[in-house]
Amino acid sequence: MGAVLHLARKTICSELPALVMGIVNATPDSFWSESRKTAAAAVEQALYAVEQGASIIDIGGESSRPGARYISAEEELERVIPVIEQLRRRSDCVISVDTRKKAVMRAAYEAGADMLNDISALEDDAEIAAYAAQTDIAVILMHKRGVPAIMQKDGAYADAFGEVDAYLQSRAAYAVSCGVAEERIIVDPGIGFGKNLDANRVLIARCGKLCGGRYPVLMGLSRKTCIGDMTGKDVSQRLGGTLAANMLAVQNGASIIRVHDVGETIDMLKVLGSLRL
Repeated sequence: MGAVLHLARKTICSELPALVMGIVNATPDSFWSESRKTAAAAVEQALYAVEQGASIIDIGGESSRPGARYISAEEELERVIPVIEQLRRRSDCVISVDTRKKAVMRAAYEAGADMLNDISALEDDAEIAAYAAQTDIAVILMHKRGVPAIMQKDGAYADAFGEVDAYLQSRAAYAVSCGVAEERIIVDPGIGFGKNLDANRVLIARCGKLCGGRYPVLMGLSRKTCIGDMTGKDVSQRLGGTLAANMLAVQNGASIIRVHDVGETIDMLKVLGSLRL
């Protein structure tokens, strides 16, 4: 069985068990230095990811790595809009904008973006939900505890799945109350965002059960600290661990996996799909 995602302006279909979202960081401070790109390099990276098989390109201009500080809308716009404009001129690929701000989302949509990936689950900007509803774009709602600057100071949970599930259900209900169509909602448990290794393990194992399976689940595991905790490897050496974690996440119900390494992830999904009976 393949993966399907219905967007306002297009439908994504794949014969693979999950859709692949390629990460494009138009930032100078993302946690993996190899992923930091200038505008021109970011466009080329995005085109290469599409060529390798990415179904979605996720463009972000504000780092959310542990310890990062938020930036102004003006600075974020300067980073991401040229990338979206240039990419849209050269490709009809699905573009997601990774932002918490309506001003950035609006400019991104007008430049050709198809999706909103909001790490604040529509909390940080009071106007962003209504604009998402107005444009009918797909919305990714992510769970996090605190802000990136301090979020890893307390990553323990009495019930990680229960707390994350309740939060995502409440944010999905909020989105619907603002006019976002249920079929446009995607949820993300926020691996590494204010969570320790035990919490991350639980969420990987039970990701498909979030919100009762009502919404597609996106998993962002690529080269994260939890992969390093499990393998003892530096970020530059976490590809193997990432592939293993993503394979299990897909087997456990993830519909979309957000990655730096598109080609290798596509190969993993091809093998997983071929071996499924």
